[in-house]
Amino acid sequence: MNRTRVLLADDHVVARAGMRTLLDCPELDVVAEAADGDVALRRALDLGPDVAVLDYQMPGRSGAEVAARLRADAPAVRVLVLSAHEDRAFLRRAFEAGARGYVLKRAAADELLQAIRVVAAGGTYLDPALTAHVVAGYVGGGPGAGGPAQPLSDREADVLRLIAAGYVNKEVAARLGVSVKTVETYKLRAMEKLGFHNRV
Repeated sequence: MNRTRVLLADDHVVARAGMRTLLDCPELDVVAEAADGDVALRRALDLGPDVAVLDYQMPGRSGAEVAARLRADAPAVRVLVLSAHEDRAFLRRAFEAGARGYVLKRAAADELLQAIRVVAAGGTYLDPALTAHVVAGYVGGGPGAGGPAQPLSDREADVLRLIAAGYVNKEVAARLGVSVKTVETYKLRAMEKLGFHNRV
């Protein structure tokens, strides 16, 4: 079995030790650790891990700054941001910088494992605690409220929530009891209303 190679970057030694213990499983291999953004960037460029788990706020470069450099210089390294911040501004900056996932530090242990699996497989992961918050900013809001000109339908919002949680179209279809083609239609409508140009 191919193991997913992971880099851990967090300025708190105890947090890194806890994550390393959590990720001690047959499918994952922690290949490096870093206590600041500059070291994390160097090690990611040198070692080319499959997934770099980066604390949003670290000495030197932030997780978002490291993500942006990796997107330019090592696009094969997928970035998962770990953060204490629930504000959408931090989330937006992380994804704009190239992150493929965003997990809250208060998340359950299995959430981090699930996020790494999804990101390593090429998917996008958003902490479930943030999904409803993010979607709520769009559903039913008008332009003045920061939402789309056309509010999302309940079904479009359901599809968006599941996609944000890391499910692929086939899994979304199974959960909602509709066809994959129907999921694609709802996803495209939602993307048009929100002004999104891709799944990320």
